[in-house]
Amino acid sequence: MPRYKLTIEYDGTPFCGWQRQLGQPSVQQALEEAIARFAGETVTTQAAGRTDTGVHALGQVAHVDLQKDWDPFRVGEAINFHLKPDPVAVLSVEKVDAAFEARFSAKARHYEYRILNRRARVALDWHRVWHVVTPLDAEAMHEAARTALGRHDFSTFRAAECQARSPVKTLDRLEVRREAEMVVVTAGAQSFLHHQVRSLVGSLKLVGEGKWRVSDFKAALDAAERARCGALAPPDGLYLVKVDY
Repeated sequence: MPRYKLTIEYDGTPFCGWQRQLGQPSVQQALEEAIARFAGETVTTQAAGRTDTGVHALGQVAHVDLQKDWDPFRVGEAINFHLKPDPVAVLSVEKVDAAFEARFSAKARHYEYRILNRRARVALDWHRVWHVVTPLDAEAMHEAARTALGRHDFSTFRAAECQARSPVKTLDRLEVRREAEMVVVTAGAQSFLHHQVRSLVGSLKLVGEGKWRVSDFKAALDAAERARCGALAPPDGLYLVKVDY
């Protein structure tokens, strides 16, 4: 049974997230139904990351097994045809070994969070950025972010409903930079806790506003207590950028 690796982008705004949920539209459902319409079979896809409601992807990866040995290019073209008008697109399709697992074979996941930092309201990027009116000090945010690099107990930045066995994770990258009116936070690790990136961004915003010092952010991390976390950043500005294998 041939296995295919799909690289996918999507606007998460109209979806309840990646994973199928009864009575709600999901990216997984849209993709699997599109595959069923061209392949004539019911399939189950597995993704590298189960993005939440409203979270976007520039390079989500999923795998699917099909009964027929299709040409990868034809698979991509057919899925994209049947995905319309959903805001989901298959960017590439590769045939892979049966041992490949989109989730468990991943070596690293890379996220980006975009904050539009200006007084004027959002017009073009509605639901695709976090609009923050208060001026943010991106350099202070970056300094605070660096204190979270490495292996830590990230209980402070972990959702209460997180199902991970341990709150201990190794954060390989957490950077903040300003690009004109946009403040961009980039994060990379082999795996993340539920809401970890949005929790980190929400707390880094407090540093950028001057409400927290860098030492306050570090103290919140070291406390390993969810109550010490800043307000959760909204899903609108979060993107799964790519997955390394």
